Amino acid sequence: MTGGRSAAARLLTWLSWAVLLLQQVADAWLHHAPWVIWAGKLLPLLIFLPGMYRDNLRSYIWLCFVCLLYFIAQVERLFAQPGSALAITGTVAVVVLFIAAMLYVRWRARELSAIDKRHAGAGD
Repeated sequence: MTGGRSAAARLLTWLSWAVLLLQQVADAWLHHAPWVIWAGKLLPLLIFLPGMYRDNLRSYIWLCFVCLLYFIAQVERLFAQPGSALAITGTVAVVVLFIAAMLYVRWRARELSAIDKRHAGAGD
């Protein structure tokens, strides 16, 4: 079972992931993107879905790396379309996703380490 901080960070990670996914879908839809662009926008996010569901910390770590690519794309879009609500939403979502996932990995790893130490101490 996860603690309070890590549970909140996990929930925020899932919510921001969903917002970013929906923003990418809306962006592709509004620009009538071909299927290759749809795949390029959505596949990197969808790849991490099974690992996130299984609470695999490596999936969250790699998601943070992929977030950096989305961040670059969102900042470029924000400079190209400064008043675009879609660009602002995507930028905020990717920043929140990165921070929440990073904090979740940090806090959850500490929890798991503490659990391992308790079990190792109980076996002595």
